[in-house]
Amino acid sequence: MFQLELQAIHTGASAQNKEEAIRQVAAALTAAGNVTEGYVNGMLAREQQTSTFLGNGIAIPHGTTDTRDMVLKTGVQVFQFPQGIAWGDDQTAYVAIGIAAKSDEHLALLRQLTHVLSDDTIAEQLKTASAEDLRALLMGEKQAAEFSFDTSLITLNVAASDLITLQAMNAGRLQSAGVVDASYVADVVSTAPLNLGQGIWLSDSSLGNLRSGVAISRAEHAFDHQGESAALLISVSATDERPLEVLGYLSALLQQGKADRLLKADAAGVYALLTSEVDEQADVLTAEYTIRNEHGLHARPGTALVSVIKQFNSDITVTNLDGSGKPANGRSLMKVVALGVKKGHRLRFTASGDDAQQALNAIEEAITSGLGEGAS
Repeated sequence: MFQLELQAIHTGASAQNKEEAIRQVAAALTAAGNVTEGYVNGMLAREQQTSTFLGNGIAIPHGTTDTRDMVLKTGVQVFQFPQGIAWGDDQTAYVAIGIAAKSDEHLALLRQLTHVLSDDTIAEQLKTASAEDLRALLMGEKQAAEFSFDTSLITLNVAASDLITLQAMNAGRLQSAGVVDASYVADVVSTAPLNLGQGIWLSDSSLGNLRSGVAISRAEHAFDHQGESAALLISVSATDERPLEVLGYLSALLQQGKADRLLKADAAGVYALLTSEVDEQADVLTAEYTIRNEHGLHARPGTALVSVIKQFNSDITVTNLDGSGKPANGRSLMKVVALGVKKGHRLRFTASGDDAQQALNAIEEAITSGLGEGAS
């Protein structure tokens, strides 16, 4: 995981405009031995191609692919501009994170940073935070403990004919993720789970909960357990109220008699059903496309994708099927970049609205044409 050093953070900086701010960032990258002198030209050229403003007062100036050979070693320099820098139309940056990356390793760095910065409550703090506090904010050290639930904790098509197999699998995954300890595992595998009906069962324990998380296992075929149908087990670890949101969506599905949707969906679909309102109307459409850009969805192609999405009125979410499986708002560049999309990753687009099909068609065309970088 990328680590941000205090000497790479420059608080209380000032600049007259965006170009001056970028030149300061480039100079710091050069002085730190990350890039050669000419890298600044690539950073300025990048801004001419597309703005590197992410949102929430944050910009990520970096070079073009043509200047990647000027990168000596991967690194970042962070500049805080308390008075704000005009970064584009109605865009004001208070923090500029200058990035130098030798290859697509910057995607992991971006994903880490933007995941933290996507919290709207943090943006205001970035303006005036000290170097120590700014580092802690950017590295996520002042965030609440992470809620562990994504598609890596959802296992489908398990060859199981008993609940103990599903219990052990879920508990093991939660333990591997650092969510629970051995006492949780021992307790849940020796305690009968709760039958919620419609083939859904629930398992939890009051022991060994280190932080909140949810794991799900679904059998390849439903089986009989003491005269009741069993197909899917949800295991919960709770140290706060966040798992209750998942259980709330589950309860709504059960009350509507629609739990079978959980038994048919893929992992991303199961996650969506338990974390958001998934409409069943006819105008809700989905499509999957593969990203072929050599360096994935970094700022430029990400901006191109978001720009296409913003042309339509439909609500559109983007899910990286080869990532966390969490859907992101397609209108938010920060959230799209935070998906950590690399070359070859499959994206699922869900569109709801009168122009949903037109939106998906335009998205397909944009991705096929290379999102401003040419088809590969």
